[in-house]
Amino acid sequence: MVDSETIDSKISDKKEEFDEKKEETKEKYEETKEKGKNIADNVINDLYSSIDEFKEYIKNMQKNADKKYSEYKQATVQTIDIDLIESKDTYYIRAAVPGIDKEEISIEAGDNDLTIEATFKPYVEEFEEDAEIEVISSSIKSGRCVKTVRFENSIDLDNITAKFINGIVAITIPKLIIPKHKINVE
Repeated sequence: MVDSETIDSKISDKKEEFDEKKEETKEKYEETKEKGKNIADNVINDLYSSIDEFKEYIKNMQKNADKKYSEYKQATVQTIDIDLIESKDTYYIRAAVPGIDKEEISIEAGDNDLTIEATFKPYVEEFEEDAEIEVISSSIKSGRCVKTVRFENSIDLDNITAKFINGIVAITIPKLIIPKHKINVE
């Protein structure tokens, strides 16, 4: 039989061994926990950095799209907004040309058409001396704008009149009334 001292000694040794392993496990757990925390912090920092880069990329993409659209607007010919009314012997046109001086408006008439042309200057041109300027939004017409109206009847070119008042050109276009001649058949 084994004496009680030997049993107590073995129990004590096993308890010390258990406590040592428990302490080692606790230290390994704390190390692993710290490594996991560092990895999580790095992942979160990388995620925030990626989100910030993505936001900057989107902003740059929007600026480039706005710039391309602005260039496109300046390169293409836009139309002038008009109202067209017809009576028995006259056409009436009202064309909106806000911000344009009457000297900058060109009106040409052909046999059965009329063309209105104006060049709208972009607002940003008023600030050319300021190098730090940035266009945030630009939806007002700029560049060369043309509107051609074709009429069903021929028009009286000699009697067309145009008046410019407060950014509106009012044009009166008389129809050319060609009298019918009766032809005798012999």
